[in-house]
This record gives sequence, C-alpha cells and structure tokens, in this order.
Amino acid sequence: MASIGPVLRPIFAYLRQAEARDALAALSGLLRRAADIVFPPGCLSCRQSTAAEGALCSACWARVRFIERPLCARLGTPFAADLGEGGLLSPEAISNPPVFSRARAVAHFDDGPVRQLVHRLKYYDRLELAKPLGKWMARAGTELLTEAELIVPVPLHRTRLISRRFNQANALAQTISAGCGVPVDPLLLVRVKPTPPQVGLSRSQRTLNLQGAFRIADGAGARIEGKAVVLVDDVMTSGATANAASRTLLRAGAKRVDVLVFARVV
Repeated sequence: MASIGPVLRPIFAYLRQAEARDALAALSGLLRRAADIVFPPGCLSCRQSTAAEGALCSACWARVRFIERPLCARLGTPFAADLGEGGLLSPEAISNPPVFSRARAVAHFDDGPVRQLVHRLKYYDRLELAKPLGKWMARAGTELLTEAELIVPVPLHRTRLISRRFNQANALAQTISAGCGVPVDPLLLVRVKPTPPQVGLSRSQRTLNLQGAFRIADGAGARIEGKAVVLVDDVMTSGATANAASRTLLRAGAKRVDVLVFARVV
C-alpha cells in the first residue's frame, strides 16, 4: 500500500482542485444571475431590458439595416436583388475600383441605433460598446479574417488622440483580434496629417483631404511585408480614408488589404 500512496496523492489533489474550480464556477454563475435580477441587462441603444448583456432589444434590432448577401464582392455594398453566384461587382466598383481588395460592414450607417452606437463609442467614451460591436464585425468579416495575417486599426492623428483619449478603431480591432486570433498592430500605421472633419465634403474633396495623411512607422516595414492585412475602422463613408490607408500599406509591401468596418454609408 505504501507504494500506491505516491500515485494516489496527486490524483486526490487534482480532484480537490477540480471540486474547488466547479464550486467557484457555480458561485460565479449564481452571482451573475443575482446581478441580472438587481441590475437587469439593458439594450445597448435604448436601455430597455434585454435577455442578455451586450444586446439590442427587439425594437432596436428591427430598426438596424444589416448588410447581408447578395452584395458586391469588392465594396461589400448590398444588391437590391439576388443576381446569381457570388463574385459579382457593383457598377461603382467597376467604374471607380477601390485601392483595397474587399470591404465588409455590419450595417447601414443611418439614423437610429447604428448611428447612436457609433457616436456613443466615438464621442462619449462608451468603451464598453467596443466589445459587442467588435463581435458583430468579426462575424461580418469572417471571410476576410480567415485569410488575414495582421489587423491594423485606422489611426488618429496625435492631436485628436490626445483630445479623445482613445482610438475607437483600435478598441474594435482588439475585440476582433481576441475572437479570431489574428494579431493587431496598432502602431504600424501613423496618421501624420491632421485632416479636418470629412463631413460635408465631396468624394474628390475627401480624397484630396487625405493625400499624404498616413505613413508606416519608422522601422516597421518588416512587420507588414508580404502580409494579408485587414484594416479596421468604425464607419466608411466614401472610402477615401480606407483607400488612403490601404495605399500606404500596399506601398510598404502588404500582400493584400481588406477593410472591415462596423457601419457604412450606402
């Protein structure tokens, strides 16, 4: 029996640890349920009660115009009708092809819950919104992320970063990375031109506004060379920012640049 003791002791120790972990997990679950009773989960947009944390209520969910197939293979914009097999391009993608390879988005950027969520994250320091929004983006961009080797958030100019205190694109990129395992490099791309707001500008004005706005960080060229990159931002309007950033990444040696945003103007 003495010879069996050294064999059984680690087994008993493991079982005690397993029991402790199970007890801790049960206690944690009980505390979460108690907290949900005292402080029920609320809709991300209107704060009405929801079944789970980080969700929209049924009324707000119904107001979101999700971007789903069929859609343009390049721009990710939806077609009004199913035109057959995938890989089709919209007239805009043919007449004005983007610098990036493909773009995908979760929803239309219009009045309602989507605009509220973007503005609350971007302007009201609601950093907790990055987690649910990033998870939706990861699902919308599955085909991009399965082929990606690097995620790069669109950077803010240092003056805007100081005033805002965080980069919403990086917050979203970190959540996406945590879900898919593709690494994020938030310091690879640098915004060197403090561009004025793009609101109200035409497509050509936006493009001119962003000329020379980005560069690769000093000594960072090796981190991107030959990589398939997914560029992350919160909103795409004309695509001028995505094109300018993609052009910089491609000139630095990126193999391909795709774009993933939470919302886009269609």
